[in-house]
Amino acid sequence: MNDSTASILPTVDAHIYPRGGLDILSRDEVARLRDASAGGMHDLLRRCALAVLTSGSTSDDPRAAAELYPDFDIQVLQQDRGVRIDLFKAPAMAFVDGDIIRGVAELLFAVVRDLAYTAIELREDNHGIRDLSTSEGITDAVFGLLRNARILHPIDPNLVVCWGGHSINRDEYLYTKQVGYELGLRGLDICTGCGPGAMKGPMKGATIAHAKQRHRRMRYIGITEPGIIAAESPNPIVNHLVIMPDIEKRLEAFVRMGHGIIVFPGGVGTAEEILYLLGILLREENASLPFPLILTGPSASAPYFEQIDKFLRLTLGEAATSRYEIIINDAAKVSKRMAAGIRKVREYRISEKDSFFFNWSLEIPLAFQQPFMPTHEAMAALDLHHGRKPHELAADLRRAFSGIVAGNVKEDGLRRIEAHGPFRIHGDTDMMQSLDALLRAFVEQRRMKISGAYRPCYEVIA
Repeated sequence: MNDSTASILPTVDAHIYPRGGLDILSRDEVARLRDASAGGMHDLLRRCALAVLTSGSTSDDPRAAAELYPDFDIQVLQQDRGVRIDLFKAPAMAFVDGDIIRGVAELLFAVVRDLAYTAIELREDNHGIRDLSTSEGITDAVFGLLRNARILHPIDPNLVVCWGGHSINRDEYLYTKQVGYELGLRGLDICTGCGPGAMKGPMKGATIAHAKQRHRRMRYIGITEPGIIAAESPNPIVNHLVIMPDIEKRLEAFVRMGHGIIVFPGGVGTAEEILYLLGILLREENASLPFPLILTGPSASAPYFEQIDKFLRLTLGEAATSRYEIIINDAAKVSKRMAAGIRKVREYRISEKDSFFFNWSLEIPLAFQQPFMPTHEAMAALDLHHGRKPHELAADLRRAFSGIVAGNVKEDGLRRIEAHGPFRIHGDTDMMQSLDALLRAFVEQRRMKISGAYRPCYEVIA
């Protein structure tokens, strides 16, 4: 390995030999990752690899790392004994005394593994082995990605998904750590979006509790997607990283794998996740399905959850409130309720002969699975009016928040906003007023961006 000073920051050149999984890539898979002309996979690989090599970064600008390391490159080479990954002008922060940090190397191998799998199994030219035009085909694709990542294990239900913002204040972050600690004491593992803030805190708290309980095989699962990873690079605690092809498959992975979900304070991404799950749970097919959902934060966050609750009641109706519980400033109570809820999930899975590691019983309609491209035309065409079925309205509300996430932190979304101005969101007056108030609160509470002044990428029109 040789140090280089050509880039803005210290860099390193390195040859890395993955172990486990990547030593059995086909030549076609390696070629797709190596050759930029094969569907643009090389550029995607480069961006995702740079994100994990800057793991722990506090920036949420997807272009920041590329600007700091403009000469970084990665090549995947086929050798007789397996695969070799060559890094050129890689961030020196990923190395110690010339050797790549082991956890960073594992995340890097996960990037190569998942992008290779997607390139072959889920090819956009319809020659992949999954039929992505049907709900069953998409669910099968999600299962295949998770199985290929080797994180589906037939053990007792114990996985808690934690959602929340990457930009939260210190008190909220400390509270997420306390909840994670209480979960860890009860032998529960953590799955998050893998980034900073509320995605890191529960994992950090759980590590101490797991150590106290001598819990040896702890899982800190991070599930992301290419459009998000550059803005929310994986936090250093993640020990199982999965990159799903798009936000819809990422969301499905959360609810198929998780045995319960805790929601901490967050911004538009967190609101999108809440609407996604409630839209599914409000369907008649899922009415009897146990799925513990708890919204929680410290005392100062009570107004935040009151506003979220008010918005959900207005848009989805009172029935939505029966599917979640709000607990303020009581980490132990949250963990006890979650543990009790997961015990019910276990009993239900046994009675229905459903697997412990993948929730096949959950009915997810195609409208929640099909990728949404947040163009200005698509955002303006969303049907945000009363009189629709709650799950149908939830699907479009979810898309509205997804578009704002794209305009805030995804590179393609940022370019669209720069070229054509803010997205315009239309709907019934009371719904738009409530949405506008919610978004304004996110801005005022600095939940949209970690640093710098926030310029809205949206315009709400009643």
